[in-house]
Amino acid sequence: MKRTLPLRLHAALATMALAAGTGTLVSMPEASAATGGATGYASQNGGTTGGAGGRTVRATTGTAIHQALCGRASTSTPLTIEVTGTISHANTKKVSGGSCDTADGVIELKKVSNVTIVGVGSGAVFDQVGIHIRESKNIIVQNVTVRNVKKSGSPTSNGGDAIGMERNVRNVWIDHTTLEASGGESEGFDGLFDLKDNTQYVTLSYSVLRNSGRGGLVGNSESDRSNGYITYHHNRYENIDSRAPLLRGGIAHLYNNHYVRLNESGINSRAGARAKVDNNYFEDSKDVLGTFYTDEAGYWQVGGNIFDNVTWSAPGRENHPAGPDPKSNTTVGIPYAFRADAAGCVPAVVSRTAGANKGLQVSDGTC
Repeated sequence: MKRTLPLRLHAALATMALAAGTGTLVSMPEASAATGGATGYASQNGGTTGGAGGRTVRATTGTAIHQALCGRASTSTPLTIEVTGTISHANTKKVSGGSCDTADGVIELKKVSNVTIVGVGSGAVFDQVGIHIRESKNIIVQNVTVRNVKKSGSPTSNGGDAIGMERNVRNVWIDHTTLEASGGESEGFDGLFDLKDNTQYVTLSYSVLRNSGRGGLVGNSESDRSNGYITYHHNRYENIDSRAPLLRGGIAHLYNNHYVRLNESGINSRAGARAKVDNNYFEDSKDVLGTFYTDEAGYWQVGGNIFDNVTWSAPGRENHPAGPDPKSNTTVGIPYAFRADAAGCVPAVVSRTAGANKGLQVSDGTC
């Protein structure tokens, strides 16, 4: 099945405003991008609809994205922001207003709700500019590339996270994104997809995470266990050293992901986390599941996975690999309906569907 963006409103209904140095905003009242329906845990807790039902604007700069947020009637007025072109530090400036709380050099979704950011046209690239979601709810980010966000060196953005969420965040769907770095912490990068400080009901789907020391975490420390209800499905993790993801507390559901070259460790369930790990394909990797770098145990329920050229280290005081023959040590109930592809089909399915600029294609249940 293929999802495509719908026809836009007639040009006669559109209004255009151009602000010097900030890019173009094209307003199309009562239009919205077709993003499909949220899946996984993002479909729970009332669901995730983003800006559906509100107006749509098109932005070509980060400042224009902030302008769109600040131009709403309130912090909860539904809004879809269609993004095209390259978002950079040079074109991402703070904008003030009663319906926003923005900053230079980062896409700031702070204390807002009911927002969709979707890449359109020839693509949307956030180049060294991260997306920060804080104290917000009902957010969709779809069909964008976020690359080379740094926490040290120059320029820096978002603490080095491609997409980061923190402090009382609810209902976020990140879909068909490409999140990538060019190295690890020593090169100035941090995580590609980090959730912390009471972030819940989140889905990461049909996305590519690659070339990073850290894929992402749920929980910033062993005591940060207020996060959870996270779904990861039909994603490709490639050339990641660790944290694919790291889970501290809470519940996560990981199915139909393709893991290639996890260099040090993969799904790190620790500090009481419970992970349901179904029908994934692990390839050319090391220690793809277990509790690592701590003696505070996490748990997992496994089924239908394929381990292709996976190596396992010996158990130790702070090293508890699930393999070489992974067995379940907990059970996890999933409250939503889902259809898992056979693990053997996962590489082909994920290859043709995951990432930005893939036409928002999803699995049709065949290889």
